Amino acid sequence: MTQTLKIIFMGTPDFSVPALKNLIANPRMNVVAVYTQPPRPAGRGQQLRPSPVHSVAEAQNIPVYTPKSFKKDANAVVAFQNLHADIAVVAAYGLILPKSVLDAPKFGCLNIHASLLPRWRGAAPIQRAIEAGDTETGITIMQMEEGLDTGPMLLKKSIAIRETTTAQSLHDSLSGLGSAMIEDVLESILDNHAPHPEMQDDALSCYAPMIKKEEGLIDWTRPADVIDHKIRALSCYTLDPNSKRIKILSGLISRSPLVGESRGEGVLLNSDGDISCGNNTVYRITLLQPENSKAMDIKSALNGKKLAIGDQWHSNAGN
Repeated sequence: MTQTLKIIFMGTPDFSVPALKNLIANPRMNVVAVYTQPPRPAGRGQQLRPSPVHSVAEAQNIPVYTPKSFKKDANAVVAFQNLHADIAVVAAYGLILPKSVLDAPKFGCLNIHASLLPRWRGAAPIQRAIEAGDTETGITIMQMEEGLDTGPMLLKKSIAIRETTTAQSLHDSLSGLGSAMIEDVLESILDNHAPHPEMQDDALSCYAPMIKKEEGLIDWTRPADVIDHKIRALSCYTLDPNSKRIKILSGLISRSPLVGESRGEGVLLNSDGDISCGNNTVYRITLLQPENSKAMDIKSALNGKKLAIGDQWHSNAGN
């Protein structure tokens, strides 16, 4: 067995960066090329900005490839094959890999997937796990095949989802966990004792579709726990009585039951930030951002006349 692995790394966002940095720093790993999404317009000037992975690779003088597609670009496939890699490591890359790419490296392509497969397959497993109220998730290192996250599993490790876990905090924890796990798997391959692959049970899988902006609109007729999961998972907002947007940045389920005569759901009940929700439950907002304002706590928003006790927030611009 060779003493180093010739690796192609394929990733794009911040999630992928710790794994790339760890592999670059490991003397037994030889990252010969990095594949990432092409630079995108960003900022006020809409200037092209390279991905986080692109920036790390360039700083380390590693060749960077940014094909827009493998399926439509035969030359991109040939260039990938001509690297003669031992293995490819994929972490939130963002392009579909055809069989001609998956089969090119000696040991194929391994994916760092941010769920306990087969639980969440697809583009947004971190957010969907929190939104669904899961109490745990994790990382699965899997051997890639043509199906969507359907390949054999090589290593799985779990992490708890707590009442305060947000998509960002979970993202950061899973990014670090995946970075350590892929190193363990690659080291085991080098030492000729690769993990035994475990097939997935398709019947246990859920699809985690990409997040759409309109999903962030809060429906106050839902129970407080459902709303809490949503706010921790997504970028959420509500509409005030004048249909101005208020971003709801953080909060918690209130343990106080709704008392007195109900005035409907979505009503700001008091200066503590309690909002009436479905099933006579209450959600307490701790941080929000009114339209054209900075983030603030509920008392600052009340003092600044950004909202008022008794306001009824809604999820229909026509209300």
